[in-house]
Amino acid sequence: MADETTDGALLELKLIGDIAGSFRVARYQRGYRWGKLEVERLLNDIWESKGTPYSLQPVVVKRDGEAAWELVDGQQRLTTLFLIFVFMQRERLQSSGAPYSITYDTRPDSEAYLQQLDADRADSNIDFFHLHGAYECIRAWFDTHGARRQYVANKFYGYLFESVRVIWYEAPKGLDSTTLFTRLNVGRIPLTDAELLKALLLSRSRGGAGATDRTHEIAAQWDSIERDLQHPDVWAFVADDAAADSPTRITLLLDTLAGGPRGRARPRFHTFDVLREKVEQSKPEAVWNQVVQLHALVLGWYENRDHYHKIGYLVAIGQRFSDLVALASGKTKSEFGAVLDGRIRETLDLTPSGVTALSYESDTQKCARLLLLMNVETVRRMKDSTERYSFRIHRRQAWSLEHIHAQHAESLTKAEQWKEWLRLHRAALADFRSVDEARRDELLRRIDDVGDKIDRQVFQELARDVAATFTLADGSAAAAAHSVHSVSNLALLASGHNSALSNAVFEVKRRRILELDRQGAYIPICTRQVFLKYYTDADAQQVHFWSTQDREAYLVAILSADGGVGAYLKPEVPLS
Repeated sequence: MADETTDGALLELKLIGDIAGSFRVARYQRGYRWGKLEVERLLNDIWESKGTPYSLQPVVVKRDGEAAWELVDGQQRLTTLFLIFVFMQRERLQSSGAPYSITYDTRPDSEAYLQQLDADRADSNIDFFHLHGAYECIRAWFDTHGARRQYVANKFYGYLFESVRVIWYEAPKGLDSTTLFTRLNVGRIPLTDAELLKALLLSRSRGGAGATDRTHEIAAQWDSIERDLQHPDVWAFVADDAAADSPTRITLLLDTLAGGPRGRARPRFHTFDVLREKVEQSKPEAVWNQVVQLHALVLGWYENRDHYHKIGYLVAIGQRFSDLVALASGKTKSEFGAVLDGRIRETLDLTPSGVTALSYESDTQKCARLLLLMNVETVRRMKDSTERYSFRIHRRQAWSLEHIHAQHAESLTKAEQWKEWLRLHRAALADFRSVDEARRDELLRRIDDVGDKIDRQVFQELARDVAATFTLADGSAAAAAHSVHSVSNLALLASGHNSALSNAVFEVKRRRILELDRQGAYIPICTRQVFLKYYTDADAQQVHFWSTQDREAYLVAILSADGGVGAYLKPEVPLS
């Protein structure tokens, strides 16, 4: 049954076999242009649906008289389906052809060629070329089935009349066709699940005898929800990877209510199909009220400082929004908070000794998750502050694990990288007063003498000596426990810095962090605190070095249950 919206539009699911009448392609449209890829995709999609309900892209029309339509969008699909019908009839695989016809305002010869598909005339013009090419592609597809061709044709024909449908959208009579066509085709902006569901909800909410017309109310609420979700901070903390690039933000809520697979595994128009069925089985108000409630849930999470940070962290590491909604079902705020703690603990999957044993070389993802959580928790626990961890900036920026103090520069392999490394370290060395002056001057002279004549061996020898100058000698057992790749020597920094800086010693990075901070750049709070020696007791600080004491203090802060991640660590398993 068709549903008429308040502005005169009609929306329905229409089986391919039920499409009838004459379709006129107006002068503002180009001709048929599908190639082998598109034709085969359509054939395969229909065949692989195996008789289950399957929706093709929308067909947008305007009434053009009795049993006549202006075909605004969908010319390529309807023409290809027409050619499939023609092929099956010509090859005597089926007795009847297409139940509809196609005409053209400016290409009357194309209408005749659709019936003839003469190979000798295929090169006469570009339209004939593509129409004939598509027809031959259809022939080749059926021929690949060999002796089963008749069987395949019978099943295929049945699918067109029993399970494969288009989303039929009859546009309002007063809407300019050229404007609508441009909107749909410039940049290929398709009708989305959200737009189709909105049209359906509005059409079913008009009221009638004894019923209240809710169309204006729902339309206003829809726009308000979309506006709220457009807020960059609200969107960033709940939008999982599958929803991040959605053209409309309300789609996240609709997809969640519809359920089903996400990403590429999600069938086309799955959300619309599922929610349409719910609308038909109950009332449109019931479905819409679920959307409103889910929107309220998101805003409630956003306003709750603890929920905001915990949910934002989980979404940032790949948890699905829909899974978190399921976890919240039937829970009080405190119960849900405990569930979130448990989920974070599961995803972190570390004991205190496991944290200590983490290595940049073998546990990159775990190190990154741990340090992200450390930053999020540090901000969350600032109870007297209005500051929040910015998942908006986190999502917008690419992040990398960086060594706080890099003792080696072996990964640099190009002369440009060697020169940049020496330039950065020369500047720090020139201001360095915590080393023997003669040794410092000798290193400065060696750097200046390099000039353009530099090779790998010269650089590695010089880099080793410079790095040693900025490294405190410590042969203690405590120092041995903190390798250059341990988490006590790692921090989150924005990617994009050059490799020379990534391989720099602590003092060079400290100077760069301070410079970025003065420029107003976003630096994760724990990274800033590392380079400001926040975690080290004042009487133990040596500002130019990242010492064993600094690493131990940083590790203690990470393991702390008050500001670190200690609350989310699993207990140690006692030795038997």
